Amino acid sequence: MENKYLRWVYLFTLSIVWGSSFILMKRALVGLTPIQVGALRILITAIFLIPFGIKSLIKIKRKHWYYLAISGLIGSFFPAFLFAYAVEKIDSSIASILNSLTPLNTLIFGILFFGFGFRKRQLFGVLIGLIGTILLILKGAELNPNQDYFYATFILVASVGYAFNVNILKKHLHDLDAFSITVGNFVLLIIPTFIVLWYTNFFETFEVTETSINGILYLTVLAVFGTGLAKIMFNRLIQISNPIFSSSVTYTIPIVAITWGILDGEKVTLMQFASGLIILFGVYLVNRSK
Repeated sequence: MENKYLRWVYLFTLSIVWGSSFILMKRALVGLTPIQVGALRILITAIFLIPFGIKSLIKIKRKHWYYLAISGLIGSFFPAFLFAYAVEKIDSSIASILNSLTPLNTLIFGILFFGFGFRKRQLFGVLIGLIGTILLILKGAELNPNQDYFYATFILVASVGYAFNVNILKKHLHDLDAFSITVGNFVLLIIPTFIVLWYTNFFETFEVTETSINGILYLTVLAVFGTGLAKIMFNRLIQISNPIFSSSVTYTIPIVAITWGILDGEKVTLMQFASGLIILFGVYLVNRSK
């Protein structure tokens, strides 16, 4: 399949997988703490990837490891904890909506720090998508006035990390295949993850209960599909497209996340659906051909 069609297949698949990740986090948090969700998500992903990716590590050159370390930290490690804390305090659908700021940050930081160009139409499309995102946030705040929206800033910080990560992958790791990048990321994250678990006394205080086991099961599904396989697909998407197109997956994720939120009892209005259509129109403007 040609890259111009394959990238849309990747975009659609990632929207489904990552759109479902928020409800999985929400369910995992019933039996686990945010620290445990973040750390175990990374650890389970590493355990899943490494047996299949040992040979791919040979392809990684010395010049790659520095950028793989940065990419792993800002694109996987810190966001895993930031999202876990945010989803514990605000609706999972709202968290996914806030994540839609990633394409705007990708465009801004790509221009400021990485020398990437852009078309006026792309900026216009990002701004339209952002308007749809703001409408969704405002309506969500209206429906849930008692939620602690301070934790929404955690999603904003994570989106900045994602934006830098996308640009780093495109500029500095473009000559390394997607699987090697993903495996390299998580090999490097094993040590800091164990340090987090050790200093939070996880190995001494963790209790095996029905809720904690269910939490780990939800987390395993999230780690294998929402982190491991999805990361490989996303890294490949970056290589066959551009940073703006790749990060625009965060515009379609809320559509899936909101659907899961409705099924889980979260309140969603017609205005939020209309805002979702505005977001999709912004995605179209960002990515359509000349």
